[in-house]
Amino acid sequence: MNRLFKMDNGKLLWEYDSEKVRIEAWGENGLRVRVTKNMAFDETQNWALLNADQNLMIPEIHIHDTNAVIRNGKIKAVVSNNGKITFFNQKDEVLLEEYMRTRVLEDFKEETTIGENLNPEFCSALMVTAREFKPILGGDYALTMRFESHKDEKLYGMGQYQQEFLNLKGCTLELAQRNSQASVPFLMSNVGYGFLWNNPAIGEVNFSKNVTQWKAHTTKELDYWITAGDTPDEIEQAYASVTGKVPMMPDYAMGFWQCKLRYRTQEELLNVAREYKKRNLPLSVIVIDYFHWTNQGDWKFDKEYWPDVEGMVEELKEMGIELMVSIWPTVEARSENYQEMIQKGLLIRTERGIRPQFLYKGNSAIIDATNPHTREYVWSKVKKNYYDKGIKTFWLDEAEPEYEAYDFDNYRYYLGPNVQIGNIYPSKYAQMLYEGMEKEGQENIINLLRCAWAGSQRYGALVWSGDIHSSFRSMRNQLAAGLNMGIAGIPWWTTDIGGFHGGDPNDESFRECFVRWFEYATFCPVMRLHGFREPITPPVAPDKLGGGLCETGADNEIWSYGEEAYPILTKFLLLRERMKPYIKEQMKKAHEKGIPPMRPLFYDFPEDKKAWEIEDEYLFGSGILVAPVLYEGAASRKVYLPTGAKWTHAFTKETFEGGSSIECKTTLDTIPVFIKDDSEFLGIF
Repeated sequence: MNRLFKMDNGKLLWEYDSEKVRIEAWGENGLRVRVTKNMAFDETQNWALLNADQNLMIPEIHIHDTNAVIRNGKIKAVVSNNGKITFFNQKDEVLLEEYMRTRVLEDFKEETTIGENLNPEFCSALMVTAREFKPILGGDYALTMRFESHKDEKLYGMGQYQQEFLNLKGCTLELAQRNSQASVPFLMSNVGYGFLWNNPAIGEVNFSKNVTQWKAHTTKELDYWITAGDTPDEIEQAYASVTGKVPMMPDYAMGFWQCKLRYRTQEELLNVAREYKKRNLPLSVIVIDYFHWTNQGDWKFDKEYWPDVEGMVEELKEMGIELMVSIWPTVEARSENYQEMIQKGLLIRTERGIRPQFLYKGNSAIIDATNPHTREYVWSKVKKNYYDKGIKTFWLDEAEPEYEAYDFDNYRYYLGPNVQIGNIYPSKYAQMLYEGMEKEGQENIINLLRCAWAGSQRYGALVWSGDIHSSFRSMRNQLAAGLNMGIAGIPWWTTDIGGFHGGDPNDESFRECFVRWFEYATFCPVMRLHGFREPITPPVAPDKLGGGLCETGADNEIWSYGEEAYPILTKFLLLRERMKPYIKEQMKKAHEKGIPPMRPLFYDFPEDKKAWEIEDEYLFGSGILVAPVLYEGAASRKVYLPTGAKWTHAFTKETFEGGSSIECKTTLDTIPVFIKDDSEFLGIF
């Protein structure tokens, strides 16, 4: 009998010296792998994973002389006697295997090859282990997890990084949250597997040519989940089933959102809404940005500038417009809630130095959203001062959270040190309002956040790409970011149309960028106009606390961009309105199955090898292919049309067979958009 393995309630266990490995079925075609060198596994946290119904998953487990095997549906793990794990699909093809370069241990010499799956060339004097737990003096472990690298493998997902690359093979990614960076550590491989690094520690991942390495700077144990699937859609749905799906998007959220930094007064905001209605332009949501409050951490309106919130909400609703309001997690030392929150331990602690963690317009600490008592406390303030006044959707800004200095080892949360669990913060921040709103009986909850982690989607998180630059280069980065966010399981995603930082509406060059961005945003899950436009207007009351303390940007409505742009923007705004029935179909699929509305070509055409190479086009739902214009002054662009379908240009009505590349003209008032197989939705264009 093999003394290294045992079965325990449907789980396969391997143990040698201080290392314990546990593999169990988790969801359809999925396995969860945990490894620890502590006395026992931590049973208190599933992190991104939902609780698994073990009654629905009865894996096959077999223990042999040289290895042990656990199979759950289409995925199989083979664990050699030396602890090396290799994953196979149902065709017995290798999906992923641990990287191990060690000599044969004395205990295993009898088995010679140490299991049929261990290549003898990997028996090496290098002494590099797949799972390296490096002890931290007096604490936990620095963890490195190594896998063999497929040199031709393509990898997608991992959240939002400010770079142009859709295929992440060869990239090094920081596993940390920053303004405009959202680490969501799920990836999809063209080899046929999905992989979740189920660990919220700060770290990095290297998808190198010679080895794949995941690192956590400090952690208690190794935890990951893997699934096998025949198609990208099957992999994505399996992932959504174990981490959660978005609610059904409310109808109003599928239209056009108007925002700027920043509407300063109630009358200023209402006048913008009235102007949209006067011009017969559809408007679904209008947004009140930051510093509408008294102090950061008071979570209430400054009545000097917002004297009748209930009346404002009522007038907007009569116009068919939903009001969204920004709140921040920052609490100024002069806030009416600061001392109570300090006393109750509701704020993030600083390991070294003084307490302030954010210095914009005051010395502020940040709420500890990982603490359930904090979530209850802040929700009580938000409910009283916003929700009970009729505001039912929120902008949860600063969601990373944003620190004055990203010294991740200098902050401690309720759940542990930031460096060990900090990446989960945006998910807990989303959970804070979601659960409060849910208790009030609200359904179809949606809140806007600047960051996410794996599982954030189940809390109604709509993620936008942060405070990005206003340029074509930045726009190109957003295309890759949005597609990889969708693959990473965050189907609700958007950008600031035109970018956030800079951009003068009177600058002809920026106007072109803005129009192209607006056209692209028409085919994003949410179409939202925002930005800090130039020239900047000084504060109305710079020496006074409250709503007059902050500056504002130039006008940022669709009529702000000149006579040439206005009819083009109106054209696409009205197109978005006509697309609502189509968008609703896609949002239903996201809610019920976890299918991202915005996705790479390979998602629907996995058999088309060329589709895996295309990084500057995407599918918006199952029937629309979008090829944004991403370069200034472009008179045309090349478009690849996937094989296996017939494609009709939405604007010229020309029809093309799939499997070919064509050159499309790109006048300022159109972008290449193609409808699959003469879809019924061709008529909306």
